[in-house]
Amino acid sequence: QVQLVESGGGSVQAGGSLRLSCVASETTYGSYCMGWFRQAPGKGREWVASIYTSGGWTYYTDSVKGRFTISQDNAKTTLYLQMNSLKPEDTAMYYCAAGPYSGSWCGRGDQRAFGYWGQGTQVTVSS
Repeated sequence: QVQLVESGGGSVQAGGSLRLSCVASETTYGSYCMGWFRQAPGKGREWVASIYTSGGWTYYTDSVKGRFTISQDNAKTTLYLQMNSLKPEDTAMYYCAAGPYSGSWCGRGDQRAFGYWGQGTQVTVSS
């Protein structure tokens, strides 16, 4: 059972930056898919980015490409999401997720790839 704890959320003005962190209770060394999702008020949970921990391959939803970067530390116990050029529409609760690597589900952010979820960290971007 992998437990995930997010941190790093906060309030920032449009154009600013934040870095989210997600600490896993055990190393995800090996074949795992880890990702970030977000949910704005009144909307469904949306995939943001994911990473195949063994190969380091990264995947992004179109709306964050070029602005957000997903990465992991060498010990593969911490996942990051560097968010630059933030926009008001990025405002949401951000969740870290993980699961055994499942091929294409990881690359397209299919929630069936993720069996473990964190509690979330709030990001608010003001205009």
